[in-house]
Amino acid sequence: MNLLTLVVALPLLAFLVAILIPKETPQITRVYTLGASVSIFLVSLGLIAPFWFHSPHGFQFETDLNWIASPRIHYHVAIDGVSLFLILLTTLLTPICVLLSWRYIDKRPKEFYAFLLLLEFGLIGVFCSLDLFLFYVFWEISLVPMYFLIGVWGYDRRIYAAVKFFLYTMAGSVLMLAAMIFLYNQAGGTFDYVAILQKIQSGQLGLTHQSELLLFLAFFIAFAIKVPLFPLHTWLPDAHVEAPTAGSVMLASVMLKMGTYGLLRFCLPMFPNAAHECSSWIVTLAIIGIIYGALVAMVQPNMKKLVAYSSVSHLGFVVLGLFSFTQAGMDGAVYQMLNHGISTGALFLLVGFLNERRHSLEISAYGGVATVAPGLAQAFMITMLASIGLPTLNNFIGEFLVLQGAALANFQWAVYAAIGVILSACYMLWLYQRVFFGKATDDLKHHMHDLNLREWACIVPLIVMMVWMGCFTQSFMPPISTATAGILDKTRTTLELHVRNQQGGAGLHPAADLQSASAELRHAH
Repeated sequence: MNLLTLVVALPLLAFLVAILIPKETPQITRVYTLGASVSIFLVSLGLIAPFWFHSPHGFQFETDLNWIASPRIHYHVAIDGVSLFLILLTTLLTPICVLLSWRYIDKRPKEFYAFLLLLEFGLIGVFCSLDLFLFYVFWEISLVPMYFLIGVWGYDRRIYAAVKFFLYTMAGSVLMLAAMIFLYNQAGGTFDYVAILQKIQSGQLGLTHQSELLLFLAFFIAFAIKVPLFPLHTWLPDAHVEAPTAGSVMLASVMLKMGTYGLLRFCLPMFPNAAHECSSWIVTLAIIGIIYGALVAMVQPNMKKLVAYSSVSHLGFVVLGLFSFTQAGMDGAVYQMLNHGISTGALFLLVGFLNERRHSLEISAYGGVATVAPGLAQAFMITMLASIGLPTLNNFIGEFLVLQGAALANFQWAVYAAIGVILSACYMLWLYQRVFFGKATDDLKHHMHDLNLREWACIVPLIVMMVWMGCFTQSFMPPISTATAGILDKTRTTLELHVRNQQGGAGLHPAADLQSASAELRHAH
């Protein structure tokens, strides 16, 4: 058993043990889950080893074992620079979610913490699966615990939000499964991602233009719902508002990255011709989402809804970077996935702290919090500045690279997307002003108190990551750039092969760039 398989298996083992703990001992459950999740995080740090001094090409910690003989399904897992940091993000946030829920989950605590561990298991599996069917299994596993976290431990409209979340995600999942089955038959009876990719690149798996376009759209819709990309975003605000704080943190920080990761890992390299063909309207939707999400966030009276719509805006940058088909854009998109996981997760965490004190998410219920809880105000200020992209904090790097890549592809894209950066500063600064400045009422003073040691333990690691990722980007970027360069190269190689086939074997000039190939492809169609 290599280290990656151990990291995948540990949350499942911890989940199985957690459900055996007697429900009459909730404190033992809390201590056990915290210890287990911290241990999993420490073990997962060992995955950094191959990437520490250099950025290796290809997948690391690869395991490929037969799972089901017919249909041929393998337990095939491995990581590269993209999946490495998404797995670390998952294992970092799980113990933080356990700790922030310590005092406030008193209904069925055993089941709550068990579902957190099961969610961690599903998410880690999604980010390392290299068998399409295995990926689908982990994708569905991660859906189940989040459904229960929202539906059982959420707020007043939790059932509505949980069902809406489940139906949206399942609708996309059905399309993705149908596309996987079609690919399995076309590829000669294999779900293996690496084998399918090799057949596509070599021309052994020749998809017609219509087949490739339909397959791309099936995968794309499933991932776009999870991102979520405008106009498939309507499930997200309800899910966030009704979810418990831990559910909101895991949903925003990690689960939404399943969609952007899927676009990068599967849609672009497996269906590059369709991806290029659809890139213009996908980028248009991303830019609409950036501006629309920011404008709707600005008028929200509810703090959780404001942060939820800010996610729609920020993740639009990720999609824009991916479909710019530039190295800078893809690097920025992956970095922005991680940035959003840290900063928006911290925002939901801090909003949860405010709600636990005041028992209200309405912005109008606050004002003058900084005079009563200065530590909370300072932590919120740093997180808010990171979210709007202040230089030296993490979001600035990701947004800058995405805008740079967008400008290289089409300067107008960068101009329109930059409007979202300006609007994000408007709604976040206005939120901070209304909540933390002004005169505190006697009622607010009665309910509000500063952060305690447990709460500082939750937020400090995230603030450290904001500064580290903003000031020492090279700690993270080399493995990411190596992985994205490989994916970008696959899109170019397959695209040029397709153009040569369309031209009857007449190859492109070696110096022809991606734009030339894309233009030839559109002309051929």
